[in-house]
Amino acid sequence: MIGLFWLILVLFSGSDEDIPPTLEDFWEGRAEWVMDIEDVGLPVGESDTVNMGDGVFWSYLHASYESAYVVDQCGEPVAFPGCLTRWESTDGGETFTLPAAVCLIPCDGCPCQDVRDHHGWDVYGNRAAAQQYPRVFFAHDEVYLVYEWHAQTILRRSNDGINWSDWVYLRTPGGTWHSDFSPCTDIERIGSHPNIRGEIHNCLVGAPPGIYVEGDMIYVFVAAGSAPGHMRCYKGNRHQPLNQLQLCDHDPLFSGAVEYGPVDLLGAAANPYFDFRYVSSAEVVRVGDYYYMAYEGIRGPEELEIGMDTQFGLGFARARVIDGEWEKFPGNPVIMDMGFNWGIGHADIVIVDGITYLYTATSQQTRGRYVLRWVGASG
Repeated sequence: MIGLFWLILVLFSGSDEDIPPTLEDFWEGRAEWVMDIEDVGLPVGESDTVNMGDGVFWSYLHASYESAYVVDQCGEPVAFPGCLTRWESTDGGETFTLPAAVCLIPCDGCPCQDVRDHHGWDVYGNRAAAQQYPRVFFAHDEVYLVYEWHAQTILRRSNDGINWSDWVYLRTPGGTWHSDFSPCTDIERIGSHPNIRGEIHNCLVGAPPGIYVEGDMIYVFVAAGSAPGHMRCYKGNRHQPLNQLQLCDHDPLFSGAVEYGPVDLLGAAANPYFDFRYVSSAEVVRVGDYYYMAYEGIRGPEELEIGMDTQFGLGFARARVIDGEWEKFPGNPVIMDMGFNWGIGHADIVIVDGITYLYTATSQQTRGRYVLRWVGASG
């Protein structure tokens, strides 16, 4: 029916360019991402944006007192990087505001505790917050949430996208751990990095996650291993306990670059190695015969022991079978070359009336919106 609708449009308009391009057109080189709005009002970082209909958008992101004056239900300022918040737009996703600068999920008591509530006081007496990198999926009868807590993958459910169930781990062990505690596979192994020394742990399953629901099945996407990084998924019946998901049929779905590359490469020259250290933050949509994924690739520090990941990129991948083998987009990374823009890899794809939008960092200071347009199209 959709194909017939577009065919009718072509016949009456006389031009294919009157039809919005799709992710398939982007993949085939016929369309490109163009900045639509430089700043939509969301804090720089990571969000997941949902079209609620009638021009209303919700955007879930982690925010703190530092980024948006967020406090917890006990009235205490939330430490960076923050807790889950829900932002709203009533103008079709052009501008967002925070209705209440309070963590969306209440703590089980006051004061909030990091281990119990994923933000608040930690075991060392310090304020901590790591309820971060949220992804949500609205099924017809239930809403699902996945986020990272200290590299662990956490899942919850909801009936309305506002009130959430208690949490469960995706798997145990998860996050980062040492193989002396529990063995890990080669895919889960943290390998050597030319600019990093002294890793405490050597196994990883977690980091910024992704989620997708189709019918009764739920799929959760996580990073597995590092240097090189891999994209892994777990699946299961979404009506069953969410901590009983099983490894997907193909593991990994795909892998990052196999090497860091020459250590002196920066910017565009480093693009071929953009996803060497980490592959994570999956955003998955289905268009036509393919599932498309936007994901974050991190090459890692450009200098020895710099202490932070200074080279980030946004990649795409696709597959005909969601838990099968995925192919990476040959033009990765997209939108911008490798550099210190730590929000670029956390992208939200929203398709409205056939128009494909992408929310991600437009600079180190702003989070904005891109739109998919035909190559060479004006305006």
